[in-house]
Amino acid sequence: MLGVLGGTFDPVHCGHLRTALDVVEALGLPELRLVPLRQAVHRAQPQAPAAMRLAMLRAAVADEPRLVVDDRELRRDAPSYTVLTLESLRAERGPDEPICLLVGADAYAEFLTWHRPDDILRLAHLVVMQRPGATLPDDPALAAFTAPRRTEDRRTLRSAPAGRILFLPVTQLGIAATDLRGRLCAGRSVRWLVPDAVLAILERERPYAPP
Repeated sequence: MLGVLGGTFDPVHCGHLRTALDVVEALGLPELRLVPLRQAVHRAQPQAPAAMRLAMLRAAVADEPRLVVDDRELRRDAPSYTVLTLESLRAERGPDEPICLLVGADAYAEFLTWHRPDDILRLAHLVVMQRPGATLPDDPALAAFTAPRRTEDRRTLRSAPAGRILFLPVTQLGIAATDLRGRLCAGRSVRWLVPDAVLAILERERPYAPP
């Protein structure tokens, strides 16, 4: 079973990494792909150059073999639609291997506005990472979409290649990349909010320093 977590990683921080590791351990994933996007669709464009975001991500997970950086979206000269990435992974991994797409609870609240959401569920399971005790937003359309696909049993993700939705409580560290960029722009430290290897790159390259 393969996990997939996309994002800008602008910059990658301990909140990303702790959450990813929570899911790896909870689901027993042998591999979780971290996929930095090139051209955002539902959010502001990344501020740091793609090559630097990739370098920071690789440095961050260098000592964790279960977290694997995948640069396929950076090599695609097009908007980073999740469904295209899943199609590419499915072509490589075959039709039968379970693939789990990790999404945050806030992102899942907007899932029906994503490009081809039904096809995403045809290609992968969804693992919705949420704060312990959190509930779905009061959206009848999303509730109707979720109900027939929802599972409470993590083992069911291994019994089919795609199509189920699992809500999984994860550690919430309260770290936001927007806040980190603001701190760095103001000349403040982000030590202990990012891995030391990422901090070294940020201090050397200064991608978020004021012009």
